[in-house]
Amino acid sequence: MILAVVAGLLTAAFALTRGRIICAATSLLLISACSSPTAVGAAHPIAAGTGPAPTVQVSGEPSYLALGDSIAFGYRPLPSFADYRNPAAFTAYPEDVARALKLNLVNAACPGETAASMINTGAPSNGCETNARGGAGYRSIAPLHVSYRGSQLSYAVRYLQQHPDTQLVTIGIGANDLFRCEETTADHCAGPDLGRTLAGVTANLDTILSALRNQARYRHTLVVVTYYALNYGKAASVTPVEALNAALAGPAARYGARLANGFAAFRAASARAGGNTCAAGLRIKLASGGCDLHPTTRGQQVLAAAVEAALGTMALR
Repeated sequence: MILAVVAGLLTAAFALTRGRIICAATSLLLISACSSPTAVGAAHPIAAGTGPAPTVQVSGEPSYLALGDSIAFGYRPLPSFADYRNPAAFTAYPEDVARALKLNLVNAACPGETAASMINTGAPSNGCETNARGGAGYRSIAPLHVSYRGSQLSYAVRYLQQHPDTQLVTIGIGANDLFRCEETTADHCAGPDLGRTLAGVTANLDTILSALRNQARYRHTLVVVTYYALNYGKAASVTPVEALNAALAGPAARYGARLANGFAAFRAASARAGGNTCAAGLRIKLASGGCDLHPTTRGQQVLAAAVEAALGTMALR
């Protein structure tokens, strides 16, 4: 009985309700997502009210910090709750990038994180701190790759202050803002709420990148990873993702971050399947039919290649 309840909480944390994935109607993208249209960055530089900044503990000399949501975390559906107790069961593009570039990875991503909740744990989350309806989130049910108190951003700032020679930081955030908006607004984020949500993503990513550059004084390589569409053959799937990625591009440029084009990478990798990323084997197949929003091992490799392409021939330092 307890297992069933916990499994149900995990399901809610990843926005799986009514027997289908939230936002399937608009065919957005990947994580368990949808955020508040209100930007919290200006009022809360870092996680106001979340307690003292955490002490960062890692093994070896760290050189790569990964931030973000369930895509960066490596979330995939597992057969039992016991499997979720082992974070090593989840790997994603950060692990692939770290292996390819011979970097020591610290992955602080949290499934269901929004751009708002990354800054302030009291802001609307979509499965990390809480689910879209305010129920238990992933962090209260299962461990992350690294343990920390407070917000993901407060952890990142303290981490970079303690490890100023970190060579690479990647960030994948924003899709949960759209998913949460789709679930919680009357127009399912199809009207003015979409614009407000995207403006919130932009404002919050500005806050996140500003904190990394100015509070943590991080001067090395930042990469923002853009999102993929579920089906490139359908405008309803492509349009909101392109709008989200455009909302991410402005802050990235303002703070000297490179864009890893996950959108173009998935489009190219699914071309032979008519742009259908499920049929192309880029998303996890479900026993009930169709695919989960999250990438397969191959899909994560495609995203890793996009990160590596964004770095090009530049030397990490």
